[in-house]
Amino acid sequence: MIHISEEKLDRIFKQATGKKILVFGDLMVDEYLWGEVSRLSPEAPVPIVDIAEEQLRFGGAANVANNLIGLQATPILVGVVGRDRMGDVFREMLEKRNLPADGIVVAENRPTTVKTRIIGNDQHIARVDKETTGPISGEIQEAIFKICVAHMDEIEAVIIQDYNKGVVVPQLVERITG
Repeated sequence: MIHISEEKLDRIFKQATGKKILVFGDLMVDEYLWGEVSRLSPEAPVPIVDIAEEQLRFGGAANVANNLIGLQATPILVGVVGRDRMGDVFREMLEKRNLPADGIVVAENRPTTVKTRIIGNDQHIARVDKETTGPISGEIQEAIFKICVAHMDEIEAVIIQDYNKGVVVPQLVERITG
């Protein structure tokens, strides 16, 4: 485990304060379903979870951007969501967190990445992933590149977050960081 002194941590916080940081990468919605298990399904030997609570959180690069807000930095989030219900939900989540959505490219041919965790009786029972991991199209790469270029004069750093979902492709990274 890495130990960071209180002084160094304070210095990191102060250095991040007010900085604009571009965060490019895989955008995700982390969905949590909590409930109680009291019986097994008659269809298969699996537990039935009676859902008591649902929660949506930022995942992937969006979580990085959200954490930067905690450091009092200003993240500029760039990535891809699908033209689907969860893409709409994702943009609503951005709005609630006062994060601009102008760096979000909406893709017609890929879903918004969603990781659904099912928890019953405080035990993580299953995770269901809805995603496409193939590389994004050249058209979407170009749209992302243009967004990044438009912000280059105002940012002080770039964070690239890659969960291998096809958004962070080598040729695009080279163009952004080149």
